[in-house]
Amino acid sequence: MRKIHSFDLIMEKIHTKTMTIGVIGLGYVGLPLAMELVDSGYKVVGIDIDEQKIESLHGGKSHILDIADSQVYSAIQSQQFQVTSDFNALCDLDAVSICVPTPLNRNQEPDISYLTYTAEKIKKYLDNPLLIVLESTTYPGSTREIFSGCLESAGKNVDEDYFLCFSPERVDPGNKNFQTKSIPKVIGGLTLSSAQLAEKLYASVFDEVVVVSSLETAEMSKLLENTFRSVNIAFVNEMALMCERMGLDIWETIDAAATKPFGFMPFYPGPGVGGHCIPLDPMYLHWKGKQNKFFNKFIETAQEINMNMPYRVVDKIQDALNAQGKPLNNAKVLLVGVAYKSDINDVRESPALDVYEILKNRGTVMSVLDPFVASFKNQNNQVVPVIQSNSCEFEQYDCVVILTKHTKLDYIGLLENSKAIVDMQHVYKNIQANHIYRIGGGVLDESKYLSFTP
Repeated sequence: MRKIHSFDLIMEKIHTKTMTIGVIGLGYVGLPLAMELVDSGYKVVGIDIDEQKIESLHGGKSHILDIADSQVYSAIQSQQFQVTSDFNALCDLDAVSICVPTPLNRNQEPDISYLTYTAEKIKKYLDNPLLIVLESTTYPGSTREIFSGCLESAGKNVDEDYFLCFSPERVDPGNKNFQTKSIPKVIGGLTLSSAQLAEKLYASVFDEVVVVSSLETAEMSKLLENTFRSVNIAFVNEMALMCERMGLDIWETIDAAATKPFGFMPFYPGPGVGGHCIPLDPMYLHWKGKQNKFFNKFIETAQEINMNMPYRVVDKIQDALNAQGKPLNNAKVLLVGVAYKSDINDVRESPALDVYEILKNRGTVMSVLDPFVASFKNQNNQVVPVIQSNSCEFEQYDCVVILTKHTKLDYIGLLENSKAIVDMQHVYKNIQANHIYRIGGGVLDESKYLSFTP
């Protein structure tokens, strides 16, 4: 009765918290998850191929703003948290959560190489019954195809040698109100036994667990969440451009519509979309739809609108420079904020990177300021240094472009000392000044100029 033995063995280890859990991929998803598992009383082994990251964690240093150095140091010192780049550690695990990247390739199609690499490593070192939970966002069907397919081809049997689930990550870096533990955890299992084990494990860690009927439903739920956001952001970006054409203020319009207590959810325009989710996840769904001869026009249109927003930013910069009689070529421009959202150091898929590349190709002389980011890599994989401060000599630039609304920035100094400002984040919502250029149109009351507070 090996099936019962394997299930009962893992269930008992969850119940007594004597199991060892692996977390593969120690980035923005994996490290917070590892810390929650440690805080819940489990022994955790973190696995990552980045040797620098492993060395830093060994020294008690966190590379994630949401995780304090002291938390990592305490976990390492207690020996409840170990880190390694050696996948041989899989031999001693009872469960593993997979949090590896799932990017797009140059053709905007899924790159599942990290998933297949991980599946092969698990197959190689699978000696004892193992609960496997994939958290990396991917297309419906991939958990079954990649992980179950790989293990079954090696003669491994579900509910005996392994149990398999998908539980989409929902991490929102920098969000103080909703962090890993408090965000409801969706779980879909390959089998009922798989779902029961994952539910038992995650219920001991997270505040709420939601079990769905299948792997594919869980996979689809994550793509639906972020496709919903992508489509609505694209819609409001297009409405912003329409309001500009009509001489209306999109921001005031949104605020007015948001007074309705039902049936409306406010989204706001900006320089594009960033992060590892919204720019990528809809394209996973779009690609999978095409495999089933279904072509989702909403996804394609939203992607087109959002990816074109950096060019709209450059148009605004050109307007600001034209007023000074200057071309883009050789103009001195400061980009303020390179992280993809406020108060974090994550630059993945940030629209600021696209703005930077467009301007670079047009001969603009650029600097970048961001209090949270020390540097980033351009398209040629060269390191670009960042002014890691909340202020600088704004007056030396022909145009200052606000791309990310960090709370630590010196917005008053920026306002008073800049020759021209392109405000893509509606920072100066109560200011009407000739040197401010904003997305979304509208004319504000000039009498409110002196009342500005960031």
